[in-house]
Amino acid sequence: MAQMAMGQTAQTARVPQNFRTVITAAAAGNVIEWYDFYIFGSLATILSVKFFDKSNAIAALLSTIALFTAGFLVRPLGAFVFGWMGDRVGRKYTFILTLVGMALGTGAIGLIPTFEQIGLSAAIILFCLRMLQGLCLGGSYGGAITYVAEHVSDEHRGYYTGWLQTSPTLGIVLSLVVIIVTRSYFGETAFNDWAWRIPFLFSFLLVFVTLYMRANFEESPVYAEIKAKGKTSRNPWREAFLNPVNLKYVVIATIVVLGEGVVWYSSQFWALFYLQTVSKLDTLTTSWIVGIGLVIGTPSLVLFGWLSDKIGRKPVILGGFFLAAVTYYPLYTWLGAVTQPGHINYPIAIFIVAILVCYVGMVYGPIGAFLAEFFPGRIRYTAVSMPYMIGNGWGGGLVPFITTAAYTATGSLAYALIYPIAVPVVCLVLSLFLMPETRHMKIWGDTAA
Repeated sequence: MAQMAMGQTAQTARVPQNFRTVITAAAAGNVIEWYDFYIFGSLATILSVKFFDKSNAIAALLSTIALFTAGFLVRPLGAFVFGWMGDRVGRKYTFILTLVGMALGTGAIGLIPTFEQIGLSAAIILFCLRMLQGLCLGGSYGGAITYVAEHVSDEHRGYYTGWLQTSPTLGIVLSLVVIIVTRSYFGETAFNDWAWRIPFLFSFLLVFVTLYMRANFEESPVYAEIKAKGKTSRNPWREAFLNPVNLKYVVIATIVVLGEGVVWYSSQFWALFYLQTVSKLDTLTTSWIVGIGLVIGTPSLVLFGWLSDKIGRKPVILGGFFLAAVTYYPLYTWLGAVTQPGHINYPIAIFIVAILVCYVGMVYGPIGAFLAEFFPGRIRYTAVSMPYMIGNGWGGGLVPFITTAAYTATGSLAYALIYPIAVPVVCLVLSLFLMPETRHMKIWGDTAA
């Protein structure tokens, strides 16, 4: 007991006093980065007629969603490149580089000529900018998890990283708020004509805000200690992916994150696509329903992060897999019933979206703490980033395209939800046997190096 008390005292002494400021700044910066990434999806129906041939509306929409999905598929490459940089050079400077790339990629979309002006070149330029977004986000978010986790105490890591986990959801909210304000101010005709560019151009302004936040960051204390001891990894790629023990951990983490990613995108982002493509609601109505539902449900990420500190990461995450798989079909059926054009029950629709976001809270709130605790500090940036971006980028990122394509081809909600239900079920079964409980694992001791 005396040794445990001494260990806790030493850990407390090493945790920076400004760690709450660090968390706030990291989360705020991430909100803006996710805004950059998701503004594309939020305006998919408009982009489809601006950058593709309008003679086939369904093909144009699916092409736009495919580009949206491509940004997810390239994210593991960003994790591979920037993860190495984060473990070799440091967390702080990698943060700044990915931020600038993301903002430039997003803002430039607002400057591209349309299909009517330059033909197929418009779609090609859009594709290239989407790839830039995916690469930068692939290297950013794993670093954010690592950076925050290495600033907080072992006992409260789920709670504090839960605050960071709100940033993707709030990034969607921010994108919807900007769309609502812009569309309301300029009107539907002007918005569809040219004002849709404003939410993208707004990213140029946001980049100065986050650059200011991150320019004042200090290096992570855990990484600084590892570097001071000369224990940084010479080759994080080889150590993470060619070492059999670490590779096993990467595979297990990928399985867990794959289920989490599918629940994340099926619960909140496909709700946006569902209302636009299935219920046929306009952009403004969809933005209000999803935006308010997200705001109501977002605190659940912190709540379930905190709960994972008390009962463990595993039961909370797997509980989210189970509930999502069991209730997706009745919830989406209900959502469709209450959002028929001309007969919209706003309170119920918002309530359903909030329930879906609570599932996100269960699987996503504790995942940052789980990943940070699962890997050693010398390769943490690389090892966290790759499973996260494969699971979220490939598993979760495919949700909008697969579900929308399945519904378009069959007109059946049941067929559209096969993927969002099957993946969490499979990951639940595998994780029951493979996923360890990590909440008692320490990252502040000498073993972190």
